[in-house]
Amino acid sequence: MSLAPFVQIVARGQGRARPMTFVEAQDAMRVILNANAAPEAVGALLMVMRLRGETAEEIAGFTAALRAHVDGKLPKADLDWPSYAAGRSRGAPLFLLAARLVGQAGYTVSMHGWNSHQSAAASLRNVIELGGSNVRYSPLETLSPEAFALLNLRDTFGLRSCLNTVLRMWNPSGAIATVQGVFHPSYRSLQAQAAQMLGQTDLSIIKGGGGEFERHPSKDTVIFGLRDGDHIQEITAPLIGEVRKLHDTQNPVDLCAVWEGRINDPFTIATITGTAALALWTLKSAQTPQQAQDMARNLWDDRLYAESLTL
Repeated sequence: MSLAPFVQIVARGQGRARPMTFVEAQDAMRVILNANAAPEAVGALLMVMRLRGETAEEIAGFTAALRAHVDGKLPKADLDWPSYAAGRSRGAPLFLLAARLVGQAGYTVSMHGWNSHQSAAASLRNVIELGGSNVRYSPLETLSPEAFALLNLRDTFGLRSCLNTVLRMWNPSGAIATVQGVFHPSYRSLQAQAAQMLGQTDLSIIKGGGGEFERHPSKDTVIFGLRDGDHIQEITAPLIGEVRKLHDTQNPVDLCAVWEGRINDPFTIATITGTAALALWTLKSAQTPQQAQDMARNLWDDRLYAESLTL
């Protein structure tokens, strides 16, 4: 089967073109992942979708095909945590220490990703050991070389494609709960709708730093997603009065020093605990975001003592 019928669906012309259905999108992605599509057709399909905007059905169909393509490669985890930001303005991945707090609470966290165009200071892979024993990281190029190749078509197109969204939706560990960060706020609702079509029940999506799931502690945070399969939209108030950029690329944070208490910066700590709180709330460790924030702060205060008990 070729990709031509699906390109025809989306690109016939004004008044005749239409979005793909869930099943059509799923079939199209199967063709692509099985290397049965001409590269020109792949580019045409992705760029037409980029031009007019993807639908929830298309994102869900693409995601379903990708899930089936790599099914069983990862053990099941409690929380799925994608990491696909590519911004040059990213600083140290504070969200990794937030994930470590979630692991400290007894949950397993499955991170997966690829981060191009970032400085060494912003690299998650360079510091992944700071995630602790309950945080596992899977590189995209190892987990799915086919999806990795599709994502890197960005270098050919000069534009992102819907693969950036699909990879955030992927959830390769089959976790019941998932967190997602986006750069463009309009994608929060789209991804929540697609997740519901895929049968997910518990999901939190925020506009995070550079597109990562990382909360800005001095701003209101609007949370889109699902709880028990129903759509939610929750607004949480700022955690701290200090107003500054989330990351200073000229003065990167030393994550190890922060975790060990050698750096005690309230803004950085609020970023970490605030992000962990939203993840814990997604996991239903607490009934409200404020209760989850209290829990995250306690985990932070007890982190070194808790680790000493496991040594």
